[in-house]
Amino acid sequence: MLYSPIAPMHIPDGFLSIVISVICWAITIVTLGVAISRTNKSLGERQVPLMGVMAAFIFAAQMINFPVAGGTSGHLLGGALAAITLGPWAGMLVMTAVIAVQGLLFQDGGLVVMGANILNMGLLTAAVGYGLYRSAIGSKFTTKLTVAGVAAWLSVMTGALATSLQLWLSGTANIGVVVPAMLGVHALIGVGEALVTVAALSFILRTRPDLLGERSASAQGGRGWILTGVLITLAVVLLSPLASASPDGLNRVAMDLGFIQTAQTANGPLAGYIVPFLSSISASKIVAGSIGVIVVLAIAIITGRSLQTKKPNS
Repeated sequence: MLYSPIAPMHIPDGFLSIVISVICWAITIVTLGVAISRTNKSLGERQVPLMGVMAAFIFAAQMINFPVAGGTSGHLLGGALAAITLGPWAGMLVMTAVIAVQGLLFQDGGLVVMGANILNMGLLTAAVGYGLYRSAIGSKFTTKLTVAGVAAWLSVMTGALATSLQLWLSGTANIGVVVPAMLGVHALIGVGEALVTVAALSFILRTRPDLLGERSASAQGGRGWILTGVLITLAVVLLSPLASASPDGLNRVAMDLGFIQTAQTANGPLAGYIVPFLSSISASKIVAGSIGVIVVLAIAIITGRSLQTKKPNS
């Protein structure tokens, strides 16, 4: 089935060559192996429910495409946010769960190129976001949020650059054209990423700073913050029908540069976040989004508990 240029997606099958796709899969698998090993040694008990909440929130937030200039839309990636709140390795696992569910259950992104999507949107964004944010550890509240915003913006630019290089190496687009086109539109999308990341971290730092290794007498204990996170996630899902219908950054570039028609995607029961037996598109998106939230929440928590139980002397 030919890809519809108005449907927001990650990299679809057909954009990248088989060779580049395989290379991306190899890098992704090796990195995830390291992430599993490192998470198995460092995952704390308080991080397990946070992994679930963060995975659910990022999945829901990625459904909300916001408009940027020129009839283009963007959406949260979330790699920097996940890495800052969970650490780089657990953050990578959360992002992998989100992207895998999007591809397998909703056909949001190709299966052959899923390794590239995980690499670009999950692994690189987490590494860049956390790497820069570390420089602000021990700094003032405002400084931390400022650095986090910059880190989130740079993580989007890194993912866009990686995608551009993969398109070039695949022979899909000329490097002198695709790089400035991708970086130009994603510079604007990155601003939205920064704002969402700063807002989420501000909430966590004010309510549960201990989750980020901070200490505060005003931190709220108990499980109230988990419920709050779930409620916020559900609210985001309810807003999904209001998402911009404009093509996202990658698809806009593909349309402008003339390679959009090379994209293909498979059919599936929930493809495009559409539930077949529901006639209302809005209701369909809400139900599909709710299903996705539940699935990624369960996968992230199960993964966290599984790794946690493997810790020695736990």
